[in-house]
Amino acid sequence: MSDTENNNRRPNVILTGFMATGKSTVGRMLAARLRYGFVDTDRVIEDRHGQIPIIFSEQGEAEFRRIERALAIELAGFSSLVISTGGGLMLDQMSADALASSGLVVCLTASPKVILRRVGGQRAGDRRPLLAGADPEARIRELLAERADAYSKFVQVSTDGRPPSEVADEVARMIDG
Repeated sequence: MSDTENNNRRPNVILTGFMATGKSTVGRMLAARLRYGFVDTDRVIEDRHGQIPIIFSEQGEAEFRRIERALAIELAGFSSLVISTGGGLMLDQMSADALASSGLVVCLTASPKVILRRVGGQRAGDRRPLLAGADPEARIRELLAERADAYSKFVQVSTDGRPPSEVADEVARMIDG
């Protein structure tokens, strides 16, 4: 790679965090502000492999996580991207290491009640396989507790009660230094 190409390589910004914390919405706004490309890993997976709930039901979570890992490694080879990850992608150490090596990782957070509201309340399990069951809020709390250590490795930015544009501005300031 020439020096000119190297100078044009801007680090990626990786947005992680639990489902419905605003990764895709904030990511699109942030990409526009930074003049970066935008990639939503869940959308790429669905474009290439089909709907995520069907992957989970027909092939299992382990296969879905394998697909995510391969995509993380692929995206780490690019620059100047805002990458919105699926909620569990950065829980995998190989995926986290690959993407973290390509730029700044920011974990968007929200309270369980806000997450529940954003995913459709008591019917959340209809669209979100990990929340299926009688008490999706309890499941959200359980999953957040399981993921707390992994998420805590990254800079945390709360999205509770904040417009996405404000969150995007905060993350953009981290990039601009």
